[in-house]
Amino acid sequence: MPENTLAVTEKKAAAARLSVSSNALLVILKLVVGVAIGSVSILSEAVHSGIDLLAALLAFFAVNRSGKPPDEEHEYGHGKIENVSGVVEAGLILLAAIWIVTEAAHRLTTGAAVQTPVWGLVVMAVSGLVNLLISSKLMKTARVTDSIALEADAWHLGTDVFTSFGVAVGMLLIWITGKSIIDPILAIGVALLIAKASFDLAVKAFSPLLDARLPLEEEAQIRQIILSYGDQYIGFHELRTRKSGSDRHIDLHLVAPWDQSIARSHELCDQIELAVSKRYPGARILIHVEPCHEGDDCSLCTARCKERPDYRR
Repeated sequence: MPENTLAVTEKKAAAARLSVSSNALLVILKLVVGVAIGSVSILSEAVHSGIDLLAALLAFFAVNRSGKPPDEEHEYGHGKIENVSGVVEAGLILLAAIWIVTEAAHRLTTGAAVQTPVWGLVVMAVSGLVNLLISSKLMKTARVTDSIALEADAWHLGTDVFTSFGVAVGMLLIWITGKSIIDPILAIGVALLIAKASFDLAVKAFSPLLDARLPLEEEAQIRQIILSYGDQYIGFHELRTRKSGSDRHIDLHLVAPWDQSIARSHELCDQIELAVSKRYPGARILIHVEPCHEGDDCSLCTARCKERPDYRR
């Protein structure tokens, strides 16, 4: 495996390990306090963090596996395992949201009271601060390494920041007013935010599994790079793109002058591939070279074949 690929994989793994550790700590803390004071909103946050812990473990597995080089069974690499991880995480988050709504509805009908809400206020404030720091770190690493698994994890924790502070405010209101009905209402609000995050993540993670093209702005930049070498070929077509984890796959047909040597065409392809790889590290480019033919519009062509004495078009 190239050294730069190893460095990227290790950077992803280090961020994933940090997420696993922080989520494990928060799950324990929220469960203890939630059970102690009888708060369904804090218990729902414990479930949320538990799902995030599972998601972090999946992300840790995915980023390690996706960084492995191609093998006999996976000749295009293992990048899509990050997308599979993201889809699984989305499903788990949706299940957590359904459980929270069910538990909150039960509390609304039974009217269970929250004891010592000040402890809930403290634990949720701490949770919000920890998740804010960890999610910022994960998102920064995800952008540098272009990892959908880490981005999903960062997005989950970012949602936790808002829900944690929201529940903390709810604990404060319960402490001030003594109205415990605020607790299950907050839990339902948390569940709706979790469900929304689940849907958005599923859409983003699932799309590359169907070999959807790269974003239009990325394709435009790739086209611009190819066009910057336009004085060395006649034209190009059949540009196709897709993404697998953080890997981009690009292929196209390049039309060269009919008398251009194979060696010169290969050199030109190498130059284009290098330029695209500099813009998108990890990109895998396949260029099929074909000669111009009778159907081409020679009035638009500046190729040197026009200068040959046997030129007949």
